[in-house]
Amino acid sequence: MKPLFTIHGGEYLVGSYIEQHFKRVNVWVPSRDTGIDLLVSNRQNTRAISLQVKFAKDWLVTHMKPEFQEPLRACGWWTINRDKLRTSSADFWVFVLVGFAKRTTDYVILPTKGLRRRLHSIHGSQRMIQSYLWVTNHRRCWETRGLRRADQLHIANGNYRHIGRDFTEWLNRWTPIARLNA
Repeated sequence: MKPLFTIHGGEYLVGSYIEQHFKRVNVWVPSRDTGIDLLVSNRQNTRAISLQVKFAKDWLVTHMKPEFQEPLRACGWWTINRDKLRTSSADFWVFVLVGFAKRTTDYVILPTKGLRRRLHSIHGSQRMIQSYLWVTNHRRCWETRGLRRADQLHIANGNYRHIGRDFTEWLNRWTPIARLNA
């Protein structure tokens, strides 16, 4: 075990959120990098789930055109290694989106297998997946990498429909932690 380590901002935000909202769970930080960033157990430490946490800066404020500023809360960009995703031992992946302009924090919490399937259906078999997640002010979440500008505007305006790119069901869905909190 290394005597000193740090956690990144996303891990801190996820751990803090869990501790603040779920009083009957324990949050653990592994002592070495195993592909699991946080372990969450019930109070008796008899059941646990593992989390891989991904954090990205908000691209909305630095790279998005004016027509996207008002309707969107945050836009994140992640590079995901398909092999690491395929071999991930984490139960869930958590993507942290901090919206700087509106001071929001959103979490996209997906089962690892579901994330693998969803990203494969969107991006095919690319070894390195570039994934963009956008959160709207209407509390919708979309994977937008590779979309045409017209579709991006439909997302911003709230009238886009594509079941394969809709990540809303996992937006701020803390159900796995709530089950441990019971």
